[in-house]
Amino acid sequence: MNQEKLVLAYSGGLDTSVLVHWLAQQGYEVIALCLDLGQKVEDLDAILEKGKKAGAAKVLIENVEEEFVQDYVFPSIHWNALYEGTYLLGTSLARPLISKKQIEVAGREGAVAVAHGATGKGNDQVRFELSYYALNPNIRVVAPWKIPEFYKKYPGRTELLAYAEKYGIPVKASKEQPWSSDENLMHISFESGMLEDPWQAPLPEMFELSQSPKEAPVESQEILIEFLKGNPVAVDGKKFSPAKLLTYLNELGGQHGIGRIDMVESRFVGMKNRG
Repeated sequence: MNQEKLVLAYSGGLDTSVLVHWLAQQGYEVIALCLDLGQKVEDLDAILEKGKKAGAAKVLIENVEEEFVQDYVFPSIHWNALYEGTYLLGTSLARPLISKKQIEVAGREGAVAVAHGATGKGNDQVRFELSYYALNPNIRVVAPWKIPEFYKKYPGRTELLAYAEKYGIPVKASKEQPWSSDENLMHISFESGMLEDPWQAPLPEMFELSQSPKEAPVESQEILIEFLKGNPVAVDGKKFSPAKLLTYLNELGGQHGIGRIDMVESRFVGMKNRG
């Protein structure tokens, strides 16, 4: 009997690696799609191998850095888009692009379904699913974290780690890391775990993209950014592609301790979330 094909938004992390295996056990032929949005990821060959060991019939990796910055990040800067006046929307901006690529792959591969690893408590479920249905109203959406058979049996990291160990799924996550993270060229964000306690200060190692302002240079640094039709194209006379320009400015800002935010936001479902 032919299996139905499903395209999963795959990061190579604990949650989605477990989902690859679990979805395959449900009878799907899983196509794991991993997009390079500028995040620091392990070796791509390792992600390919991990996805296959988890049970994916196919693992696809696509670099979308330039498209992400040109078509999503730059427009958000034009609009001065901030959620509740503070949040920079890096995670939010990436979800429609990931969804778009999933729908494209589903069309090419003849898949009947797409899947994501977002929970039923956060905003990502809405970002993914509204994007899916806007692009293909007839697509089937599989969201394991909203399926009782899955989330009741595997409610947290401890259970997911046990699942991965049981089925030989190679993951780097550990019980000692008390938070989750999401990264792309726009920013890196952390949430859950210890951060749910507002009395707990973020750990220094969380600030991967910037050094402490206490350790940053005392002297200021002046730069000149050139714009063309509203988009930055050069820094100090040196031209860059959109992704390379943002990468350069991220590194420069990080050296000066710029870009740290600790906030509490309202989720779509009404809950409060710190990140």
